[in-house]
Amino acid sequence: MLPAEDTLVTYPLGALQTTATVLHVHELADGRRAVLLDVTSVHPVDAGWPDQAADNAVLVSGDTELPVLDCIVAATDGTALFLGRDIPVSKGTVGWAFVVVHVIAGDSTLASGDQVITRVDAGIRSRTSAGHTACHLASLALNLAVADRWKKQPRADALGTPDFDGTAIDASLITENASTDTYRLGKSLRKKGFITEGIHEALPALESAITATLAGWVTTDAAVHIDRDGDRLTDRRYWACDLPGQPARIPCGGTHVTALGQLGALRVALSVTDVAGTDVLTMVTTVG
Repeated sequence: MLPAEDTLVTYPLGALQTTATVLHVHELADGRRAVLLDVTSVHPVDAGWPDQAADNAVLVSGDTELPVLDCIVAATDGTALFLGRDIPVSKGTVGWAFVVVHVIAGDSTLASGDQVITRVDAGIRSRTSAGHTACHLASLALNLAVADRWKKQPRADALGTPDFDGTAIDASLITENASTDTYRLGKSLRKKGFITEGIHEALPALESAITATLAGWVTTDAAVHIDRDGDRLTDRRYWACDLPGQPARIPCGGTHVTALGQLGALRVALSVTDVAGTDVLTMVTTVG
């Protein structure tokens, strides 16, 4: 039977292992099986904003370890299961449950009611969490570096700075000890008041400014934690960091380190390329 409630998730608080009950096993068209649990420590890919990849994990059933081939967000109305981009409704829609799907091989004998342990690769989780925390820090530092390029007052970021990242972001990809963010510098952004002229020539100075800001923040070893409205998959969660002078709080469903000192040195590389007639700024942030 398909679940009526959102999956409980323990990964926001850093859990790597959780004991769970199998609620439903769904046969996929490609022969694999989708396992739905009451609770999981495995971070899934979100269809709406797929910035952080799924954890590398296994489901432990007795003496058997079943590799999790994929882990994604799905939704059900109690009669059908819709995976990833096939989800037809928004999170929080009445009558729908949003669940974490653990995709395993088709020859598994798991069944509803079985007890399993979700076990996540600690090393990959740690390095991915570092990449995600670095991504948030770099976005705030980028906003500070380009704050003087606004002719109009846009919305503010978590530190009260004009939010270039939130206004111009096109895509974000979190990887192990790294993140890549792309920003469209097109007509829409210019209409909102951002000055794009001279951005190519300014890249070295911007890189230096961002790197200096990041170095100053990391040396504080400021605490990082996840604020959350609840323990269900769709409950709102926020990355929170006690940065010098003003705490920062950013909506985020991913995983993170617990203190900035765990990051070590952060490096930022900026580039601008032409994509179908529009300049696109790329920021690559690396840890260590």
